Amino acid sequence: MTAPTKPPHSTPLPHDRTGVAGEDTAIGSARGADLHAPVIDWFDEHARDLPWRRPEAGAWGVMVSEFMLQQTPVNRVLPVYEQWLARWPRPADLAAEAPGEAVRAWGRLGYPRRALRLHGAAVAITERHGGDVPSDHAQLLALPGIGEYTAAAVASFAYGRRHAVLDTNVRRVFARAVTGVQYPPNATTAAERRLARALLPEDEATAARWAAASMELGALVCTAKNETCHRCPIAAQCAWRLGGKPEHDGPPRRGQTYAGTDRQVRGKLLAVLREAHAPVPRAALDAVWHEPVQRARALDGLVADGLVEPLAGGLYRLPQS
Repeated sequence: MTAPTKPPHSTPLPHDRTGVAGEDTAIGSARGADLHAPVIDWFDEHARDLPWRRPEAGAWGVMVSEFMLQQTPVNRVLPVYEQWLARWPRPADLAAEAPGEAVRAWGRLGYPRRALRLHGAAVAITERHGGDVPSDHAQLLALPGIGEYTAAAVASFAYGRRHAVLDTNVRRVFARAVTGVQYPPNATTAAERRLARALLPEDEATAARWAAASMELGALVCTAKNETCHRCPIAAQCAWRLGGKPEHDGPPRRGQTYAGTDRQVRGKLLAVLREAHAPVPRAALDAVWHEPVQRARALDGLVADGLVEPLAGGLYRLPQS
């Protein structure tokens, strides 16, 4: 979600001719030559000024933003991100604290296991890499809590490395512009990965710029709903638009619900523990939700996930180790 220094535009990749993968690569290479320059030029003019895109953010700032932005909109992340970096400007600063402090500082961003994973990554960075976020993709991938997307994003956005960075926004742009369908599959497929690699500019710095630009295009213009094609720099080449914008005919798209779910109950239980600086009795947790079976299930899940630590005497607290 950040942007390396602007490089010159590049030439497309050579075609790979190895069966289906080669076909995907050939399509991507041919289209990429037409897409790179307009998308990157658009990004240069319209990219949002976000703190993790500024040089002073560094690789740690980029990593923190990537953890926080998973399934969470920018406007909710911004205040928590600023507070987080002010308190823990380096991985070693976070690693020195109890994991429960990361959960507390996570606030209401949702999916709080991300806070534990980010704390675990900070500990590993401190122990294995002298406190500096590694630039090597394999070393990033070896950190706890780091998957393929986050490793590629940090390597690309923080260090300008050449990787396919496939988040929901990028997948949607590629699905429409190249494949000609309204939405990508529910889960990332091997074909999408091949296409993304084929679309990468050959020059490393330009590839990193392309990754950031295509992501921003999906976030601001080629959105899931109410796309604004008249603002799109590649509307004239978009396969989906040129095909008459056929409606999605694949598996139903997953919707997210919150009210009344175990996730809502977990959030209410964690809110009590975040606000307390001493162990909390079970009675205080029982007061947050009326349905005892669901409440107990949610609390058990928090304990199993390492987000809550049970103590003797029916007390609970955020994890200390």
